[in-house]
Amino acid sequence: MNKNNNKTQIYLPIAFSLVLIAGMWLGSLLVSNKKISNTILPIGNQSYNKLGDALDYIVQDYVDTVDLTTLETDAIRGMLEKLDPHSVYITKEEFHEVNDPLLGSFEGIGISFRIEKDTITVINPIPGGPSEKVGLMAGDRIVKIDDTLVAGIGITNNKAIRKLKGNKGTKVKVSNYRRGVPKLIDFTITRDVIPTFSLDVAYMVDDSIGYIKLNKFSATTYDEFKEAAGQLKDKGMTKLILDLRGNPGGLLQAAINISDEFLKDGKLIVYTEGKNRSRRHAFATKAGDLEQIDVAVLIDESSASASEIVAGALQDNDKGLIIGRRSFGKGLVQEQINLPDGSAIRLTVSRYYTPTGRSIQQHYENGDAEGYYEEHYHRYINGEMKNKDSIHFDDSLKYITPGGKIVYGGGGIMPDIFVPLITDSIHTYYNLLANKGLIFQFAFDYTDKHRARLNKFTDFETFNRKFNMDNNTFNELVAYADEKGIKSDDHKIQISKEKIANLFKAFVGRNVLDEKGFYPIYHSVDTTFNRAVYEIRNLN
Repeated sequence: MNKNNNKTQIYLPIAFSLVLIAGMWLGSLLVSNKKISNTILPIGNQSYNKLGDALDYIVQDYVDTVDLTTLETDAIRGMLEKLDPHSVYITKEEFHEVNDPLLGSFEGIGISFRIEKDTITVINPIPGGPSEKVGLMAGDRIVKIDDTLVAGIGITNNKAIRKLKGNKGTKVKVSNYRRGVPKLIDFTITRDVIPTFSLDVAYMVDDSIGYIKLNKFSATTYDEFKEAAGQLKDKGMTKLILDLRGNPGGLLQAAINISDEFLKDGKLIVYTEGKNRSRRHAFATKAGDLEQIDVAVLIDESSASASEIVAGALQDNDKGLIIGRRSFGKGLVQEQINLPDGSAIRLTVSRYYTPTGRSIQQHYENGDAEGYYEEHYHRYINGEMKNKDSIHFDDSLKYITPGGKIVYGGGGIMPDIFVPLITDSIHTYYNLLANKGLIFQFAFDYTDKHRARLNKFTDFETFNRKFNMDNNTFNELVAYADEKGIKSDDHKIQISKEKIANLFKAFVGRNVLDEKGFYPIYHSVDTTFNRAVYEIRNLN
């Protein structure tokens, strides 16, 4: 096997871990907002505040000037880090960045963008949003914001977001470069409430199988899911593939509501309990519209929190199939306390348990968040991602479902049907290009150059039928990869040609039609998806 490919495969799980950390920071915490009173009573009615006295002493008598706010922040974070990986302190500046994804909306100008060649590049304006209304277009480069240069200065995603987001009704001026237009185009955009969708795509795989992919569990997830499921049922759906791969979780209630759709009245969905929180049960109601629908839930090592609640609720009630690889293993529940200065604390207050009584929380050492989030890497090294026989469960954590299925706690949800991570030694050229992001980048540049022609595709069926990668474009991609240092012989290149063309088409489809232009194409080479299609077709 190509040595560079080996390195790529080794570092891939580390990249997964970094993505999971970001995802959990933004959305995997099970939050219930609580307002804090202006006064917090001393623990045990003790009036002495050692921490406060220590901070006062440092500020008043330390040899150099210190900032009290910084000291307080560091002290609170230090305490929480010693508790568990999910108890966190959120500063006033971070508050909206962390909480907006869970609310299902934010206030801003309404674009999806990426930093491309040190410039904010518009991927797509959100339909009906303020940017689309004033005329921003996909492919525009934002050169100035409020007459301040933001291109070519090393701007980051977070800095761009801070400059473009703002309160509803406020205005921001952007100056854009547009291909074919000699001068910058100025737009004044009035910020508004912008929805953030947790449902990536919903479509019919065939006449009876529907597919829905969720990227998080927010305040709007259930409504999005219910609307999409209803539309698919109207199209003849009798079986559903629910894709929760890479979904780091979010709000507990959203997971409960979605689980309820599949389970009969009275079935236990989940229960929570903590030292200072009494046991609380969530049961299915009579509202389930999908009780007669066969379901396959897709999970992987990045499925966490609320994703695991849904998978665990269905698995423990013997509903459908869980397919993929072992989920992350987050079984801790957080509550958020908003502090008077605009900051907040998310504190772990209880654990959640699946209907059979499983806690699926993976092991962690207090204060060792780095090791906790390296779980992906350890699973890859010990062979678990390629062979389920490498997974060893403690028999003391064995549980049995009402249907007689054996399930385990103590470290994520183990799927009913295991699908290994594919380490392809044949398509080495494809693997290198895909893992280094070269196909993605080439597709982005191609879309940008041919946007006028591609924008004529307004529906997936037409795009899928009429657009394919021709030989000239493929040769251009090979030359582009060669410039980037990826060289190979003609035989290996030709072996990978079909897979490269498929992924290129999927990326162009996403650039033109968002996720509905990507997933139906990509799924043709998605082994977990195709296994799910096979299994659900044969599900009794």
